[in-house]
Amino acid sequence: MKDFKEKLSLVPKKPGCYQMKDLDNQIIYVGKAKNLQNRLKSYFTGKHNAKTTKLVENINDFEYIITN
Repeated sequence: MKDFKEKLSLVPKKPGCYQMKDLDNQIIYVGKAKNLQNRLKSYFTGKHNAKTTKLVENINDFEYIITN
């Protein structure tokens, strides 16, 4: 799993949507959050179910868009 610690620290604590991408830069997951930083950090800390663990293993990058 790639280390996103520095990139996550730059994510704002604002509402928005996010896209998880794999090694081929293909979108593998789209989500929304009231607090982008908290939501994105949650993927890379703690334990997850099998589905989320598989997703996190394939994340190579992420992007986000701030919304109202």
